[in-house]
Amino acid sequence: MFTIGDFARHGRVSVRMLRHYDAIGLLRPAHVDPHSGYRFYSADQLARLNRVIALKDLGFTLEQVGSILDEQVGPEQLRGMLRLRQAELETAAAEAAARLARVGARLRAIESEGRMSTQDVVVKKIPAVRIAELSGVAASFGPADITPVISPLYDELCARLEGAGLKEFGPGIAYYEDAGRGDGSVVVHAGMTVPEGTRVEGVDVLVLPGVEEAATVVHRGSMDEILPTAQTLASWIDANGYTSAGYARELYLEVPEDRAGWVTELQEPVTRG
Repeated sequence: MFTIGDFARHGRVSVRMLRHYDAIGLLRPAHVDPHSGYRFYSADQLARLNRVIALKDLGFTLEQVGSILDEQVGPEQLRGMLRLRQAELETAAAEAAARLARVGARLRAIESEGRMSTQDVVVKKIPAVRIAELSGVAASFGPADITPVISPLYDELCARLEGAGLKEFGPGIAYYEDAGRGDGSVVVHAGMTVPEGTRVEGVDVLVLPGVEEAATVVHRGSMDEILPTAQTLASWIDANGYTSAGYARELYLEVPEDRAGWVTELQEPVTRG
């Protein structure tokens, strides 16, 4: 038997929490000394304590936890519930990290107003290229709307290309166009350069026309942090007598697993005047 202090230490919880669980009938001590009132717990009660904490972390109220435990939820079912909750928390953490990156990018854009570097902008001709692509629609051109659309498109596209036995493809090229709905929505085209003669079921293979004149700049880092680079490009276009002729294409030069190491060239079609 363990004193309440020892049991709390082994269960990695506070004595105060155990007293509360006792008070509401969720986890009673195995024995209470009738003279001193000291609580004692057995080692096998750690299993119930683990379930209480796990279910509480899943978001259940303590009342609901008691009901679930009284119904004797098995280890496999509990494991499944925990895995589901883990996936939800991981998704929420990834979304929060992406939002933080976008806020940081917006802040850097604000801080650099009036002093954006334009030395890396190059005007050049973009040749036509054969690509395999999948497309979808995003609610806007903002990273918060683009990323949830384009990422699954590229996952599916790469899976289909590999499934078709294509060993060499890439780099990736994304391009955009208005969806024509009048609500700011955008058609997202996720493409991969492929060799001539490529045929893949369920994938569009086409020649993406070249661009006679494009203002280009290289962005290093996650696409959630693209804003300062994109606005550097916009400032250069305006300051040098050019007019934008459409959405910038994105040529993914390097795409390591760590998005902070991505290297992307923005290619915005321009005209003089």
